[in-house]
Amino acid sequence: MDYVDQRVAQEAAKDPSELYTGLITPLNIILALITLYTTYLLTSPSAPTKLPREPPAVVFRTFTPRTLLPYNGLEGKPVYLAVRGRVFDVSAGRNFYGPGGPYENFAGRDASRGLACHSFDQEMLTKDLDGPLDKLEGLGPEEMESLQGWEERFLSKYLVVGKLVAQGGA
Repeated sequence: MDYVDQRVAQEAAKDPSELYTGLITPLNIILALITLYTTYLLTSPSAPTKLPREPPAVVFRTFTPRTLLPYNGLEGKPVYLAVRGRVFDVSAGRNFYGPGGPYENFAGRDASRGLACHSFDQEMLTKDLDGPLDKLEGLGPEEMESLQGWEERFLSKYLVVGKLVAQGGA
């Protein structure tokens, strides 16, 4: 017990200023700085959240083959294509349907026959832009089923922005 009494007496005899020198260590300073920084982060106001901008409204339009042609993705324009009289905005799929894409020849055109026949050939596109629309005559049941599959895919992924009519039609 003498040892304990002796240690208590030594500690009581110490100068009070020496008591705080034991608290100021590099580790305690680092912990204090981390605590202050964390408190600052938790209590400081955060920057206001920015809401995403809505895309501009699309007006449903009536297109003819000639008025649809400029919507081929060139010069910053959107990419539209028609399937069985419906005009789809396929700009979100610009890598496929826009310039340089595998389906680029369908951009700004009626793609119905080409999609039905799984052909990218220019012969599948309507030549006379001022003539009647392709009535898809001569397509068999397999081609019509394929075309229906494409149309359903477009309806599920892309916005219908208009209808395709023959020149002079409504």
